[in-house]
Amino acid sequence: MDGSLQEDFEEYAEKAKTLPPTTTDASKLILYGLYKQATVGPVNTSRPGMFSPRERAKWDAWKAVEAKSKDEAMSDYITKVKQLQEEAAASA
Repeated sequence: MDGSLQEDFEEYAEKAKTLPPTTTDASKLILYGLYKQATVGPVNTSRPGMFSPRERAKWDAWKAVEAKSKDEAMSDYITKVKQLQEEAAASA
């Protein structure tokens, strides 16, 4: 595996923590799913019940990207963080 992708991914995972509060939940969920796929791999837990809508949404976001390889998930994650940073800068 290419070390630079892993390094970029870790760098953007840090940058994701500084995204503005205006970042939508939908975007955060996409990042969450890609992050879990990149670090853990395909979803490995059962779907949370209806009384945990937040956990369930996170699980669904992860499940949605289960076909991606770890490298694909990392690269999509980086692209998404860049896009969100640009949107934040444009609206600032």
